[in-house]
Amino acid sequence: MRPGVSPPSLPEYDASDPVESAIVSRLASNWARRATVKKAEPELDDLFDSSLSDYPEALLPFAEHPTYLALSPEQKQRLQAWAWIAFNKNVMDIEKYVVNPGFDVLAEDRLGVGLGDWAAVAVNQAMVDEQYHTLMHFNASSATRRGRGWGLPAKALPDVLTVRTRAQALDAAEGPRKIALTQLAFMTVAEVSITAYLDLISDDPGVQSINRATIRLHARDEYCHASIAGELAVLVWDSLDRGDRSYLLEGFEGAMRAFSGTDFGAWRAIMEIEAVTGGQKMLDDIESGRRNNLFVQDYSGIERLYKTLNLDRISPTLTNPRA
Repeated sequence: MRPGVSPPSLPEYDASDPVESAIVSRLASNWARRATVKKAEPELDDLFDSSLSDYPEALLPFAEHPTYLALSPEQKQRLQAWAWIAFNKNVMDIEKYVVNPGFDVLAEDRLGVGLGDWAAVAVNQAMVDEQYHTLMHFNASSATRRGRGWGLPAKALPDVLTVRTRAQALDAAEGPRKIALTQLAFMTVAEVSITAYLDLISDDPGVQSINRATIRLHARDEYCHASIAGELAVLVWDSLDRGDRSYLLEGFEGAMRAFSGTDFGAWRAIMEIEAVTGGQKMLDDIESGRRNNLFVQDYSGIERLYKTLNLDRISPTLTNPRA
């Protein structure tokens, strides 16, 4: 690194926790410096426990389907490992292609709100944090691939649902202002809701300690980011006219549907890669069934934001996509 340029501060972590320390030490080495610890910390690979699941089986959308239940233990384990790879890809792609571009709208004040330097500093620091989060989840996926001895290439999966939906919304946006509002809407929803997504895994004792610790570290930063994104969304909202507010609100609800949904595109690719007999039919059954197909069902983050903006509750179509 150039003299006088310091690397970004590392995520807050518990130095007494060997798993969290190992994750942060790996980050530190990636930035060409060592974390300050009093003793040598274990490598991530040393912490991998092949007897534990890579992902909570109960969160698989087809966990109770007869086709899945009939699979061999190794086939089930491979699908759970794939679920973790897909989970990480979802996080990384949202950070890179949804969150940071949305923060950039605020950093450059593209909506002409008149945000000061304090806002630019806050969002640029958040963008740096997001790079760390991306690297943490990449390291966690790599540890799974090494630990299992399986390829599990994330690049074989399609763009994640939120990224695909955002791209469609941007294509439909007319002019730079609506593009900026769309980017802001998707970023805001992601940042105020990401902890609900992460918390789905963080407390499951049957899941790899590396995976759970990665999520804990990420979630700690995101509680702060949610506050930043929410406060800035309020400032922007107060500056908008009725038309812009209506457009932003539509963006919030479209982003929430995408963020909450089960990504069947990823699962269809996985079933093809793994050549699961009846796998596509199983997904058809789940996707067309009457049950709620939403993956994230905690709307508390966006509901708090709506309350601050003096808006009614979120649309019932979010909690019941078939309404």
